[in-house]
Amino acid sequence: MPCLVRPAQPADFEALERIENEADELLINELAPDDWAPAPTGAARASEPGFIMVAELDDGHIAGFVHVLEVEGVCHVEQLSVAPRDARRGIGRMLVEAAKREAGIRGYSRISLRTFADIPWNGPFYANAGFVEEEPTTHFHRSLIGVEAERGLDRYGRRIQMVAQLAFPGNHSRKTVHP
Repeated sequence: MPCLVRPAQPADFEALERIENEADELLINELAPDDWAPAPTGAARASEPGFIMVAELDDGHIAGFVHVLEVEGVCHVEQLSVAPRDARRGIGRMLVEAAKREAGIRGYSRISLRTFADIPWNGPFYANAGFVEEEPTTHFHRSLIGVEAERGLDRYGRRIQMVAQLAFPGNHSRKTVHP
């Protein structure tokens, strides 16, 4: 089924929350946490600095999204979710590549994320998409470690920061926060 990756619109916001909650069920089943916070609303995500891209299938339904923050000169994948019914069709990879392209167009030379190292659709997936592990050195990245600890994520497996270098037309490296 053909897929269009495009910027999210307000009409997509309800789908973002639903998709993230559905996708989180896979992680909940894998990690068996005591509790897990529900996804933020799509409107809450859209109110943050950065951008959201959605994958829309030709039947009109939203199959997944990527939410990228732009904070303190850093471009950071905050969330990537694909609806379980649409998984394993390359949609996550298309969303990651779209996020990398958009970040490059916006002038970033790199894009970061934090994830579980050993969950197959987390660390290994991102490594296959060109991300490499690195130590957090910016204020923003170090603050994420504290947020993860407050949420208890470190109890469920090793958390890592990963980064991909960007080399897209339009990338003039005007935003180059490096560790």
